Amino acid sequence: MTLGECKTACRQNCSCNAYANIDIRMNGSGCLLWFDDLMDIRTVDESQDLYVRMAVSDLTIPSIPELTSRPRSKKKRQTTIMVVSILSSLVMVILILAILYGWRKKKLTQVKIPVQTIDEEYIMESQDDDTELTSFSLTTISKSTNDFANDKKLGQGGFGPVYKGMLDDGREIAVKRLSKTSRQGLGEFKNEVKFIAKLQHRNLVKLLGYCIQGDENMLIYEYMPNKSVDSFIFDKIKSSILGWSDRFHIIHGIARGLLYLHQDSRFKIVHRDLKASNILLDVDMNPKISDFGLARMFTEHENEANTNNIVGTLGYLSPEYALDGIFSEKSDVFSFGVLILEIVSGKKNKGFSHDNESDNLLAHAWRLFEEGMAVELLGVNMRNRFVASEVLRSIQIGLLCVQHHANDRPTMSSVVLMFGEEGVLPRPKQPAFFAKGSVPQHYLVSNNGITMTTLEPR
Repeated sequence: MTLGECKTACRQNCSCNAYANIDIRMNGSGCLLWFDDLMDIRTVDESQDLYVRMAVSDLTIPSIPELTSRPRSKKKRQTTIMVVSILSSLVMVILILAILYGWRKKKLTQVKIPVQTIDEEYIMESQDDDTELTSFSLTTISKSTNDFANDKKLGQGGFGPVYKGMLDDGREIAVKRLSKTSRQGLGEFKNEVKFIAKLQHRNLVKLLGYCIQGDENMLIYEYMPNKSVDSFIFDKIKSSILGWSDRFHIIHGIARGLLYLHQDSRFKIVHRDLKASNILLDVDMNPKISDFGLARMFTEHENEANTNNIVGTLGYLSPEYALDGIFSEKSDVFSFGVLILEIVSGKKNKGFSHDNESDNLLAHAWRLFEEGMAVELLGVNMRNRFVASEVLRSIQIGLLCVQHHANDRPTMSSVVLMFGEEGVLPRPKQPAFFAKGSVPQHYLVSNNGITMTTLEPR
């Protein structure tokens, strides 16, 4: 139907209140009729006209000719459309910004870390300017350890368990997972990040990154396939694998690592928990000092400090630290001396026994040295193949390091020189803790080799 035919059809029906073309294009065709109320009316292109039936009394004759009124009406309509378009655009922009803000706020809320965890800001602030730590996702670490399977567990410390993992790129890692119930471990965890992120040396274990997600806090280290020194020297079977040349190499590496901590690094660091289980071995049996949870940093002109909380492991604590709470780099020197004698003999200082003697390992080594029989301290499985001069020099340096008074002990720089030179060494005095029971029982920091950090009566 044409528009004229549509008009005729509407006029002939008294119930028809309006009509228009179905096709909204200019000069469109078809007929659309409205009856009773005007329903389903839409705003369409301005070329579409709607014809409405009205009473003659409601009509007003324009005073201005139709030809002059239509342009004004069209201009007004264009202005209205433009204003509406601008307002609509502004509303849309505001709506999009509001949605983005809400989404970001929700995301930040989801990754908020509880109070008892380490935050990433602490990690980043603890890094050196030229050190980058990688942030690993919990999904990546969980996958690398088979969801922290028991057969991947390498050990357990005061902070929590350590797991072996393998990343997608083939790298083997050690994952130190902070126990959710270990409040003590939280402090050690933060302390370890603070120091190890700033320290880089071939004889210090390398920190690769961290994982912080929800209530999980983990440090990711390079994996040491040969585990720790104590797993060799105190094991009846494995001890035969570690010959004298390997042991001498390990002693040298530990000395260089300690020298770096005390003197060559940007900060003077006292480890305070140097022991056989904290010396890790890589695939080439190179030693790497680990576990800086109890370490303390000294200022340039500070030589010692005092504390009421004795931390460390019994058998490795210097007398001034165990009895008076005074610690310094000489405390680490004492622990290093104990380590030397343990590596040479293959015996633990804590719990040592020899025939019917009441001596500990330090006293036993000193008696042998005084009697000119120091080589007898060497483990039985190494007596067939060793360098006597290296063994004697190592024992003598070990005894110098465990002197009772801190001032009598050499510095680590002197120790490294002693190992490198062939000159005559100073004669050691009677070592500290000469006999069993010489340490008051209330200072027993650890009975099983696990580091403890508080000394409070029950």
